[in-house]
Amino acid sequence: MADYAKTTNFATKDNLTSGNPAKIVKGTEIDTEFNNIATAIATKQDYDADLAAFAAKTAPSGDVVGTTDTQGLTNKTLTNPTVTNYVESVVAIGTVTSSSTISLTSGTVQTATLTASTACTFTMPTATAGKSFVLLLKQAASTGNGTATFSHPAGVKWSVAGTPTVTATAGKMDIFSFVSDGANWYGNVAQGYTP
Repeated sequence: MADYAKTTNFATKDNLTSGNPAKIVKGTEIDTEFNNIATAIATKQDYDADLAAFAAKTAPSGDVVGTTDTQGLTNKTLTNPTVTNYVESVVAIGTVTSSSTISLTSGTVQTATLTASTACTFTMPTATAGKSFVLLLKQAASTGNGTATFSHPAGVKWSVAGTPTVTATAGKMDIFSFVSDGANWYGNVAQGYTP
């Protein structure tokens, strides 16, 4: 893509004295300028077709974000992304008593500590297809013997081993993993960890 470059400055010829042979405009000078203009035009991008195609595009809605900007991904759909070195938000529920409602609004890794010798019923979040979360459930550090059940209108489905019994030993932790198909929550547990 060549830019037009002027070869002859015709305006300077006006300042020359009469009879000066350089004052005469020659056909070759004009021909050279026309060739320079033709070359510049021929090597530039023709935007007519590109502009027509661009005009047919629908502009994105919402805020446009640059490559170094930050934008929340609330209610966005990512198709086939590669996410490297990510961290999930952890929600510290704290010590629970006889009931606790699990909310995934702030994160999908939840931690809770059972009250000694108390049965806690966890109310599961709405079953949404593709939703999943992890609950790190600890016994009180010095007492233990807390128990837990998980409540959902359709119930929580467990493997063939059935509903697990929470590790009762003081200070131990069980890791519950749940995934939903939209109708049910399916649970799995790894037990007896020392945090």
